[in-house]
Amino acid sequence: MRIRPAYDAASERLTLLFPDGSAVAANAVGGERESGDFWGRPVPGRVLERAMCEALSDYAGKQVRILRAAEDGVGTDSLHPVSLLGDGSLSELGGRLGDAQLDPRRFRMLVELSGVEPHAEDDWEGSLLRLGEAVVRVGGPVGRCANTTYDPATGLRDHDTLRAIKAYRGKIEGRSASVSTQTSSSLGACGSGRQSLV
Repeated sequence: MRIRPAYDAASERLTLLFPDGSAVAANAVGGERESGDFWGRPVPGRVLERAMCEALSDYAGKQVRILRAAEDGVGTDSLHPVSLLGDGSLSELGGRLGDAQLDPRRFRMLVELSGVEPHAEDDWEGSLLRLGEAVVRVGGPVGRCANTTYDPATGLRDHDTLRAIKAYRGKIEGRSASVSTQTSSSLGACGSGRQSLV
């Protein structure tokens, strides 16, 4: 990554490490109340300390501010707290891009499913899926953006993932999910066995 974040939950301290070796740290609780625009959706929160915002502005070459959302989860790119992607889907895309080791971190999925066929997760919408002790209801597709075109280790653009996905699928990768309180003792095998359809 070009800027590497480090967050200490115990002290509520956020540190940003810049490529030139400099670092800036600030209290991550924030101060001034403000509302941000997250892809057309207003997100209320608090602006982080001036020193951090100024360091980011200098790096970006334009004025930016960091806003900590007032409520956990509302500043994410989905209203669903869980996102899923199968390793078969990732392998298929990697093969088409000529990268057998395509890093799954570029898709920022919460759960990576192993041992599933390419795009098997497309058929799970509305199903309950057991993930260890949790049961989630699989939702619709997760929108993908240009961030997926960047190598998560270097922060450099290396693959045109969006064009590749559109060329062979015409749709986006991954599925959203929401935690469900429903449980069932009737489980069907799904992938490696660490996850199962309920």
